[in-house]
Amino acid sequence: MKNIVLIGFMGVGKGTIARELSRQSSLVAVDTDDLIESLENKKVREIFEESGEKHFRELEKKIALWLEKSVKDTIVSTGGGFYKQKNIKKIGKVVYLRSSFDAILKRIFEHPNAEKKIAKRPLLQDLKKAKKLYKERVKEYKKVCDLTIDVENKTPKAIAKEILEKIG
Repeated sequence: MKNIVLIGFMGVGKGTIARELSRQSSLVAVDTDDLIESLENKKVREIFEESGEKHFRELEKKIALWLEKSVKDTIVSTGGGFYKQKNIKKIGKVVYLRSSFDAILKRIFEHPNAEKKIAKRPLLQDLKKAKKLYKERVKEYKKVCDLTIDVENKTPKAIAKEILEKIG
């Protein structure tokens, strides 16, 4: 089995779904933002603040190349902008987790650790800009994915089951 690469807007639940997929499939799950934080020994927010988005995107590229060459039979949850990596299809089957912007915000703001979840997403600090970014990215996610899964009003368990059934 190839890797399963989860894409979608920040806060859609890629990490949560990756962990549930891992439980249901016994595949290992990794997160590209976690890999970047390990690589830099800094939080994503700190990387953005200290070195800027351009540097962060270069780190994503480095991780993408490593995933393509070195990682198999793994669930990969990605940062919201990771879909831009030219080799994403070579990493694995790309699954777009689709949700409305309002449902994503609701999910984040109603989470028990809402303050922490918002703080770790530098691009979510300005909601007007975030909504504009969401609208731009939705079109792009659709272009690069192999499979789209609507995640609104579904449990992580049901979403993971649907992904595994559709991927085979």
